[in-house]
Amino acid sequence: MSELLSISRLSKAFGAIRVADRVTLAVAPGEIVGIIGPNGAGKTSLFGLIAGNLRPDEGHIEFDGRDITRLAPQERARAGLARTYQVPKPFTHMTVAENLRVAAVFGAGLEGRDAEDLIDRVLEDTGMRSVRGTLAGRLPLLMRKRHELARALATRPKLLLVDEVAAGLTDHEVNDFIELVLRIRAGGVTILWIEHVMKTMLSATDRLVALNAGRVLASGVPDEVINSAEVRRVYLGA
Repeated sequence: MSELLSISRLSKAFGAIRVADRVTLAVAPGEIVGIIGPNGAGKTSLFGLIAGNLRPDEGHIEFDGRDITRLAPQERARAGLARTYQVPKPFTHMTVAENLRVAAVFGAGLEGRDAEDLIDRVLEDTGMRSVRGTLAGRLPLLMRKRHELARALATRPKLLLVDEVAAGLTDHEVNDFIELVLRIRAGGVTILWIEHVMKTMLSATDRLVALNAGRVLASGVPDEVINSAEVRRVYLGA
């Protein structure tokens, strides 16, 4: 199977602190790959490197057959790479639909009716049609999480980087998000997903990658990674 995302020996340091240490990772089209690790393992920094918010010291990143290592974040978005943030970052003074319009215009490069049709589809798919006119800053937590996903989807991504959408949600809300992410994958979007809620990683991912101190500790089938002695020692404290 061809690779949609290929990361080779990616490294990044801030002084003596290495947030990525020769990370090598590949994601095939249609996969949901989970990223786990303790706080400070380098998970969010890895997303920053992939999305272009951080520049690597070494290594390279290929996306959809193209070297994107030095591309600006907006160029990566136009190429089909989108991300969410653990703490949602909408334009709080704009409505839900207006936030999606910004993503559709500047991320997907759409205008007019094409942009509005995409916005309507994304609002429907994410269960947010009823709040399209609500100011984003007034949304409750669950809807803020959905809105974060919706804004990313409005850029028409091929690859979606999902950063801890389940954090702070109830079990029922987590189940809803698992179903939503699976529907997003069924719609043709490949997903790389950071999460601490282990239920989501075991029930929704095809593979798991465990990080520690910026390095890949283990990679493979979720049950095998979770139950490996090294992951249990470092991540689960066993």
